[in-house]
Amino acid sequence: MALPRSPKGRAKLVHQRLKLEYPEAICELDHQNPFELLVATILSAQCTDVRVNMVTPELFRRWPDAERLSEADPEQLAEVIRSTGFYNSKVKNLLAMSNRLVEHYGGEVPGAMADLTSLAGVGRKTANVVRSEALGLPGLPVDTHVLRLTKRLGITTETDPVKLEYELNPMVPMAERGEFSLRIILHGRRVCFARSPQCGECSLNDFCPSAANSS
Repeated sequence: MALPRSPKGRAKLVHQRLKLEYPEAICELDHQNPFELLVATILSAQCTDVRVNMVTPELFRRWPDAERLSEADPEQLAEVIRSTGFYNSKVKNLLAMSNRLVEHYGGEVPGAMADLTSLAGVGRKTANVVRSEALGLPGLPVDTHVLRLTKRLGITTETDPVKLEYELNPMVPMAERGEFSLRIILHGRRVCFARSPQCGECSLNDFCPSAANSS
């Protein structure tokens, strides 16, 4: 089979290969509903999913929904989430976010991008995570792994996350955008590291320009 030359062809083959490597594309942030995923994703800024998953059980035990979180004591909330880093700003965002959910959306997480990004601490990446993982809507989250791997794989030269999202969207079927992002992220965490990528173990190395350059 001829190897792809176009960015869209590369994106298609990347996802085909990574589907085989990571058949279950599962978000690694533990959650039971859209609200929990929204909170967990806000906490994941500058923090690992593993650390967030250590914090959220207690957080959701004490404040299980938007209404109760909106009434949380800031100092108590800060103590619970302190280990995720930047906890002062995260406390402000969580309180403002939950207040807006209660006041404008009946305590429910909205699905529209404009509504999600109107919430404190929610940019397009977080909104796309919630849309694709918890709401069954199209969404292609772009994080540092997606930025790094799509550039290494010759899919794009774009370095701006929002511009990259818009560039990738037409290359990936709407229903697969969340899974495409998840598999890229998993591959970035397990094989294609920022430093010392494991090109010899990579299932994409036969058409990856960066692998060819490293050999």
